[in-house]
Amino acid sequence: MYHWEVVESLFEEYPLVKQHIDSYNEFIDRKVDQILQEENEVTTTKNEGTKIKFHAIRIEKPTITEADGSKRLIYPMEARMRKSTYAASLFLDMSLLDDGKEIDRDEVYVGELPVMVRSKLCNLNGMAKEALVKVDEDQYEQGGYFIVSGNEKVLVSQEELAPNRVMINKETKTGKITTTAKITSSKGRFRGKIALERTPEGLMYLQFPGTPKNLNMLVVLRALGIGTQKEVLEAFSDKTDTVNDILLNLEAVPLKNSKEAIDYLGKRIAAGQLEEYRLSRAQQAIDNYLFPHIGTSPEDRLSKAYYLASVAERVMDVSHGLREEDDKDHYMNKRIKISGALMEDLFRYALQSFTKDLGYQMDRAFSRGRKLQIRTLVRPDALSDRLGFAMRTGNWIQKQGVAQLLDRLTYMSTVSHLRRVNSPLSKSQHHFDARELHPTHFGKICPNETPEGSPVGLVKNIAIGCFISTKNHAGIENQLSDLGLEVIKKGK
Repeated sequence: MYHWEVVESLFEEYPLVKQHIDSYNEFIDRKVDQILQEENEVTTTKNEGTKIKFHAIRIEKPTITEADGSKRLIYPMEARMRKSTYAASLFLDMSLLDDGKEIDRDEVYVGELPVMVRSKLCNLNGMAKEALVKVDEDQYEQGGYFIVSGNEKVLVSQEELAPNRVMINKETKTGKITTTAKITSSKGRFRGKIALERTPEGLMYLQFPGTPKNLNMLVVLRALGIGTQKEVLEAFSDKTDTVNDILLNLEAVPLKNSKEAIDYLGKRIAAGQLEEYRLSRAQQAIDNYLFPHIGTSPEDRLSKAYYLASVAERVMDVSHGLREEDDKDHYMNKRIKISGALMEDLFRYALQSFTKDLGYQMDRAFSRGRKLQIRTLVRPDALSDRLGFAMRTGNWIQKQGVAQLLDRLTYMSTVSHLRRVNSPLSKSQHHFDARELHPTHFGKICPNETPEGSPVGLVKNIAIGCFISTKNHAGIENQLSDLGLEVIKKGK
């Protein structure tokens, strides 16, 4: 077979912008509904029994409303020519509840969602080449970008450290070498940094959101359910260095059981408060802010305890020279956020603004003595403004330069722009290790294509033969269970 036929068949099955389109389709199919479930209720401060509940969201195909009020489908070329945004209308099914009783339910227009060209929402999806020519579209156009106010915008993929992954390194503080494990625990809209540090003396301190510094690791371990000294020692291996470190930390904070540990934790978190409030705050902190990716219910505490013990043992091994430090530049420890994941973050942020505005409108209606009706409370601009501002300016919540004007100088420059990867590191600082070509870039990152000057090595491009997976890998727990792995339960 002629070799170019193989190359052509490869790109027919895996187009160069497939990762953007697949991730956006995943966002539409699954993530929009998941985000809606995270923010599915709006309450008012004026009346605790009154709230609005979200049920389902409906997304239409891109349309345009003419001057006479008629609506029809719009295609990307027309959106470019009319300097309009190629977007889909969002309709949200909501109900107004008063003391649990539904008094109003309506499906209301809540804003516009930018549509990626050639995605499943796009009106070009599934059209034959002859039909594309009739609507003034290039039959070789691959899509993967948006049209905002007539301008073509591409979401540049963002490189980041992998969330929910343990990174252990040695650091020098005040002339002493400490070993620190850092985990960015991420679940839904929550993203918290957790650090476990071992001092040169062997003491181990844990820090996570909502708690003070210098919190002994074994206090948290016992508060999670590993109460007695025997259970603590059984959670670790019997290596001499490990046992010595654990005994040293047990002596630092002599506690007898889990109840004393939770009380001690409550005194550190809410000092001077009543005992009931202290215990509640301590339990809330370990449930919601400590490893939320494992779970946020009391039933997940034991799993968190064994996970913390495994992280602590890895820290001790690195400190004693039994294990190598983790390489932040290894591509196993990196993830690339492409269009679907970026739209997920933006939509979650915009929906939060929408719910806040809806709550404010409810409070204002109560203050003025008006009757509450869903249709009069909803202000669509609260959602559309956030989405539109980010797409127009490129300011993506706390990042800048995410949405950029698509480079149309040549066909190759367009494809290159759609496959670009941007590092979050500052381009004005050295970052020598991050800029260098890493062996794990082979087959994933192009070794040649990077700009000159300050962005060198920080702005990269995906290799031609690299494909980014977009679907989550469900069913892994079931497969591990079939292999004989047992779930951690109380008493085991």
